[in-house]
Amino acid sequence: MDLLPSLDEIRASQTLVYSLLQPTPQISWPLLNARLGAEVWVKHENHTPVGAFKARTAIVYVADLARRANGIRGLITATRGNHGQGVAVAGQRFQVPVTIVVPIGNSVEKNAAMRAQGAKLVEFGKDFQEAREHAAGLARDEDLAFVPPYHRDIVKSVASYWVELFSAVPDLDVVYVPIGMGSGISAGCAVRNAMGLRTKIVGVVAAGAPAYALSVEAGRKIEAPVTTTIADGMACRLPDDEPLEIIRQNADHLVVVDDQEIRQAMKIYFTHTHNVVEGAGAAPLAAALKEKASFGGKRVALILTGGNVDHEVFAQVLLDGARQ
Repeated sequence: MDLLPSLDEIRASQTLVYSLLQPTPQISWPLLNARLGAEVWVKHENHTPVGAFKARTAIVYVADLARRANGIRGLITATRGNHGQGVAVAGQRFQVPVTIVVPIGNSVEKNAAMRAQGAKLVEFGKDFQEAREHAAGLARDEDLAFVPPYHRDIVKSVASYWVELFSAVPDLDVVYVPIGMGSGISAGCAVRNAMGLRTKIVGVVAAGAPAYALSVEAGRKIEAPVTTTIADGMACRLPDDEPLEIIRQNADHLVVVDDQEIRQAMKIYFTHTHNVVEGAGAAPLAAALKEKASFGGKRVALILTGGNVDHEVFAQVLLDGARQ
């Protein structure tokens, strides 16, 4: 089986995805256009019912699991927040209880959002990888179905937003997309390839979570510590094999952005569009700002993956530094 789903597979998944949400908008904001010297389109995945693209992630995976399994005792996953909300929504859709493991000290407001979706939360570990390993153990011990952060069925679900973007805005020169565990960029590569487009896809990695950048450069999986304090949606310590191979084969290049650059991008999004954007969602703008000298009026897209940031964190982002 190919690593990337076909366009027919992706389109078949859209019925399930749209049973949970409406297509999200892509908007060209004049102040961003002027700032980057390009025609810039923002894909607003912060406008889904859970405030992030992860609203799309679990539905196709869980539907296929329900079809193949003779009943599901419960679902379990690990997350920093947005993926957990997606799994909780899928659990509601199929009336299956959901357990979510989060690292100790995880976002208070993301935790509250997952509980509000009906999920049971378990706090364990110092980072996502430890939470993930604990969730896998609980899945075995309690006979629960583990929903991974990356799977081909998840890519099919996520790909729906790329179909929306590429259908609405043809002839994009380049798209910037953040890399967490890899479903977003893999879905972008799948749709770009299937639609026969020439758009360059650029992955964005947090300097405080460099595992994917190091792994792509080395051509093999490399584990790296996570130190980012703002981009929890990109806080990957150890890449998965499949998305790593997809990125190596299909991405044009990667850009590494640090926490301060991400914070600046969050602030610019607010001042230029009045959207509240979390760190991972702002990272593509941070990367585009670093590369804007190469744009020369090109048509550029930024994947705004989510807006779920704790209010105290966002308030400090807006207060820090001089006026943008």
